[in-house]
Amino acid sequence: MADPNEISVLVVDDETPNIDSLRRIFEREGFSVLTATSGKKALDLCRHKPVHVVVSDLMMPGMSGIELVKALKTVVPDAEVVLMTAFGTVEKAVEAMRAGAYDFVEKPLKRLQMVKTVRKAAERHQLVVENKDLRQQLSQLSDRSIIGSAASLRSALEIATQAAPSSANVLILGESGTGKELLARFIHERSGRKHFVGVNLSALPETIVESELFGHEKGAFTGAVARRDGRIAEAEGGTLFLDEIGELSAAVQVKLLRVLQEGEYQPVGGQTKKADFRLIAATNRDLRAAVESGEFREDLYYRLNVIALTSPPLRARREDIPLLTEHFVATYCGKNQKEPLAVERDAIQQLVAYDWPGNVRELQNVIERAVVLNKSGVIKLADLPDPVARAEPQFDAFTFPVGTPLNEVERRVIHGTLKHTAGDKQLAAQLLGISARTIYRKLGAEKGDEAA
Repeated sequence: MADPNEISVLVVDDETPNIDSLRRIFEREGFSVLTATSGKKALDLCRHKPVHVVVSDLMMPGMSGIELVKALKTVVPDAEVVLMTAFGTVEKAVEAMRAGAYDFVEKPLKRLQMVKTVRKAAERHQLVVENKDLRQQLSQLSDRSIIGSAASLRSALEIATQAAPSSANVLILGESGTGKELLARFIHERSGRKHFVGVNLSALPETIVESELFGHEKGAFTGAVARRDGRIAEAEGGTLFLDEIGELSAAVQVKLLRVLQEGEYQPVGGQTKKADFRLIAATNRDLRAAVESGEFREDLYYRLNVIALTSPPLRARREDIPLLTEHFVATYCGKNQKEPLAVERDAIQQLVAYDWPGNVRELQNVIERAVVLNKSGVIKLADLPDPVARAEPQFDAFTFPVGTPLNEVERRVIHGTLKHTAGDKQLAAQLLGISARTIYRKLGAEKGDEAA
């Protein structure tokens, strides 16, 4: 329930005695009360003051209550409006609700009814605002931007960017958890097509895959009690993403091949229909080997494999792990209403050292667990699962003869780390536990020595 002290009520009436009476009622309830003697003054107040509920007379000179409702929906769309009138009719009530009013009360006003109505309007306002905030947070959490700058990832993104505007089919290869769907969405967002329809074929029982993709007519099989469009129909004018394409049965492979060759398909029990969509398929299987073993049709493979790209495993882009870690920490701190957490350098180094057989998805799960269970305000080595905490470092080893000057050791370590991070000084500094400014200063000093 909304806190009365946080409820701001604007009373609008051209008769001062009515305003004074309602002000006293609402102030006794602990509400913050504003008043206006016309619709115009009410709008001006709403532009400069927070208003949760507007209580307005219906019949006023200049701007009626219904006209005020319509104007308020533009100025303060989240505010709820309660209209008062001595001439209440069903028609007026319906008109007021259609205009956006929350409720409609008749004069003479009853104190308890008025207070109850305003409280309910305030609660509705609070719910609307909370839902809007939640949708915004979820939108931020579901931000599907691809994070990283490793050479293997940049190569995949370059191919994806070039392929996006075309209508060519794309085949995305890669291990589970590497972000193949992210790459598919990356392509779709740059394609100009209307919408994205994704299907994880491995999650569907084989018996319903055909109906799920192509749809069916009523009575086409036992249990088909109504006609249903398939995912191909949903993807009309857009992008159809088929994840784990290697799981398709031979029968469905034939039907999909026809769609790609002829641009038409046949729902189960139905008539032939035209299809217009862009196909992006993905798999963690070796489709070429599946073709050779007879598990996958060769002609379908070539139809899918017009443009192929590989989503790299996380172990092939270790330099991106600190960036991904930072992103996931921020995401799950926000999702769990926690203060921002720092990550100790030892923990970062172990995250980089681990091989991540589950790839980015596994990293995401590890960070979520560390954030949820954290009590210290810092993610430490002890907060990581044993396989990660015990991983052997994967950095290139440095060996130096006894007596090597410290400045030479320092120089070689900095250059070796920069090579490992593909020249990313910020990441190198994070791995070395020093500031990026120190790296810039050291490199600058080397250039100065060379010039001398």
